[in-house]
This record gives sequence, structure tokens and C-alpha cells, in this order.
Amino acid sequence: MLALSANGVLPKADYAIFADTGWEPRAVYDHLDRLEREVAAPAGIPILRVSSGNIRNDALDPEHRFASMPLYILNRDGRPGMTRRQCTGEYKIKPIKRQVRELLGYPYPQRIPKDVFVEQWVGISTDEFHRAKDADVRYMHNRHPLIDMGWSRTDCIRYLATLGLGDTPKSSCLGCPFHGNAQWRHIRDTSPDEWQDVVAFDAAIRKGNARANASGNELLGQAFLHRSRVPLAQAPIDHVTAAEWAARQAQLADGQADLEELERGVVDGCSPWACRGTADAEPRQDHFGLAT
Repeated sequence: MLALSANGVLPKADYAIFADTGWEPRAVYDHLDRLEREVAAPAGIPILRVSSGNIRNDALDPEHRFASMPLYILNRDGRPGMTRRQCTGEYKIKPIKRQVRELLGYPYPQRIPKDVFVEQWVGISTDEFHRAKDADVRYMHNRHPLIDMGWSRTDCIRYLATLGLGDTPKSSCLGCPFHGNAQWRHIRDTSPDEWQDVVAFDAAIRKGNARANASGNELLGQAFLHRSRVPLAQAPIDHVTAAEWAARQAQLADGQADLEELERGVVDGCSPWACRGTADAEPRQDHFGLAT
């Protein structure tokens, strides 16, 4: 959407917002820098980077309140479970809303007049039209330009490729439990230091987050990043799941991606308004455009 706006296909956005969890892959930060330098700045569209902290550090800090990640749990009786997902709301939606309020001139806890709002563009394509939702606050009006244009994920990738941006990485936390095997393999095989980082984090959260442990609320079981519920270094990430295989065939048949791209796990990512892990965390022009 940023490129479409910068190139005049969409109206010029007033701002673009990047919600930084503090633990994105290095490739995402490098790509964001490139977008700012080559696309946003020449078009006069400021990219605002907002954050609620570093999700990795917060999970391991006993002094810090932590919004839980959706960790896979193996209970003491052998039954599987998952912890509640609060991270999207805390580390993505909350800082975006805080920034929007400041842009409107009504920082929290000031009351925003009913007729003051932003039009917020949400980058959901036709592949996931069911995720398109209205915002949950009056001062943000959601719009979905890609759906309005009838663009699928394939159309987006083809357009980016024409701009020399065909290597655009998906944004998600480095150690997101919703990674598929392809994403875990890509980290392991292309970035050894980041792989060691997620392996170490996986081991560190075995008993849950540090704040809970320090307060005597130790997890009654074990927590893992991988859905197999075994340590990440031992998890069966080389296994190609049925879902991954089906996605490969569909994408290749459509000419959407090559095998290298598929191995990066390009299908799976995390958006503030469309985290694929659960039902949409849902989340509104004083009238200016806003892309998040």
C-alpha cells in the first residue's frame, strides 16, 4: 500500500505506521530502512515507528509486566494446551492507537470528538477478505484498499517485483509460535545467530514468563515455541506439513512464487489487524490517510 500510494495508484497517505515489537527478523528492519529511503521519503510520506517495548526482553524480565505470547503448553498430565495471546494487542494495536491519538491531537486520556477520526488503510488482500473488519474505536475508520482493487497476494507480489521489491519479507516476531516449519527452517538455514537466539529463548520460557515465575505463579507444565511441544532445537521443522505442501502447489501453479520464496515461509506473517493465529484481533479523516 505504501508503494501504491507513493506511486499515485492510491491517494497519498499522510503517514505510514510500523508497530515494532523489538524482535523482528533483521531482514524486516533492513527492508523497512530501504522502504523509507527509496519509497516513502521521495514521496513525502513519513514512516512512524511505534513500540511498547521489546517483547523478547519483556518476557525474560521478572520486573516487567508481560502480555503473553501464544505458547504451546504440555501439561503435567500430558495434555496439550496454549497460553492466551495478548501480544498483538499490547505490542502492535496499543502503540498504533496511541500514535493515532497523538496525530489527532487528543492523546490519552483526552476524549476525542465524534467527528474527528482517521481513515486507516489495512493491507488485507482478497485471499483473506474474511479478516476485513471495522475498527473498535470511533476515531479509526478502517478501509481495505487491496480488497477494493480486487488484489490478491499474487497481485501484490507481482507489483512489488516490478519495483525491485520482490524480496519483501514478512513481518512477524522472530520467535513467533505461529511460525510454520518453513519459517523455522529459513531462520535456521540462513541466519545462524538469529536461530541461536530463538533456540535460547525457547529454552528460557520453558516454565513460562519470568514475571509469573518471580511472583510464584509458575506454569503447571512446560511451554514451547514449536507446536510439537519439544525443544525448538529438536523440533521436526524439516517435516513438510500437508498444509505447506498444498500451499506450495497452489502458489507454484499460480506463478506466485519460486521455491526459494516458499522456503522462506512467505505465506505466514503477522499483521496488527489480522494475526493469523486466532480470530481477528480487531482492532477510523480530521481526515487524513493512514497506512498501518
